[in-house]
Amino acid sequence: MGQELANAEIKNLQGQTINTSTLKNNDGPLVISFWATWCKPCAKELDAITEVYDDWQEETGVKVIAVSIDDSRNAAKIGPFANGKDWPFEVYIDPNSDLKRALNVNAIPHTFLLNANKEIVWQHTSYLDGDEEELYEEILKL
Repeated sequence: MGQELANAEIKNLQGQTINTSTLKNNDGPLVISFWATWCKPCAKELDAITEVYDDWQEETGVKVIAVSIDDSRNAAKIGPFANGKDWPFEVYIDPNSDLKRALNVNAIPHTFLLNANKEIVWQHTSYLDGDEEELYEEILKL
């Protein structure tokens, strides 16, 4: 079916290295959103998803993971930025752009939807108000 999630090393906000093979959501869909602290549309998208996240989780069991592509100069800002936004997601950092490269992410926000087998079934770049509804429709199909 779709391309599988690539194996890459990313870090959590505590600085621990995590392999993407360990990212999972039991049997539910997984959304991976690439963002950066300097990307306004990225923050808007994640804010919009935050507002509906509880409902989405209840309805579909979806889990959202936000992966920052900020470079090392901005790394110290990522945690405070995400915490200040009060995002309910797991936030990771892609310090060497390994995951970004593996998934051919060129422009952000770039959002991927994965099925229970960690296959990419849908992806979307950029963000306009309401795009989260399209994502939700795709989640419902799984």
